[in-house]
Amino acid sequence: MNTKEVKKKYNRFSLIYNLVEWPIEKLLFHRWRKNLLDKIEGKVLEIGIGTGKNLPYYNFRKVELVGIDISNKMLEKAQRKVGKNRKKIKLQLIDSERLPFKNDSFDYIVNTFLLCSVPNQEKMLKEMRRVVKKKGKIIMLEHVLSKNKWVAFFEHLHNPLTRFLFGINVNRDTMRNIERSGLRVVKEQNLAFYDVFKELRVRK
Repeated sequence: MNTKEVKKKYNRFSLIYNLVEWPIEKLLFHRWRKNLLDKIEGKVLEIGIGTGKNLPYYNFRKVELVGIDISNKMLEKAQRKVGKNRKKIKLQLIDSERLPFKNDSFDYIVNTFLLCSVPNQEKMLKEMRRVVKKKGKIIMLEHVLSKNKWVAFFEHLHNPLTRFLFGINVNRDTMRNIERSGLRVVKEQNLAFYDVFKELRVRK
């Protein structure tokens, strides 16, 4: 699936995105987002900001945020959540595989459940490596291909359906691609479904 197709799917999916994810958001995701973002500070790039689900968890006394997405319809929903923090938040329509930022620009890069849907995962990871500062951090919530063969079997089985409906790949070998892109995982925490959902902290 190419960039144009992904954009089209997410523009269409934006109409029901929050509704579809509401149960798992309330059950799991909201707690993970809070733990991930609670203590970050500085200049932050969030890639794939979507409808702005992470916005309530940033401390905008300490954070200056650039939020980007490939879908203009998703960004419209995120814009409604900016509120009183609009001076600290800049939302932009940008392809994550071609970031228009200088090298070593950000203290933190954040993405949550993004790497499953970008057309070229390794290319995007290399762009993240380029724009994060030398001592900066990349923090993620992701679902990845399990090391358990039975869990992985079901991921492979369901992938054609999730890819067709939502442009989401549930069977990508994200951990391998992180290493191949020249990044280093410094923290890996399994969160749910054996080792499918993870919190990752990554550096150059």
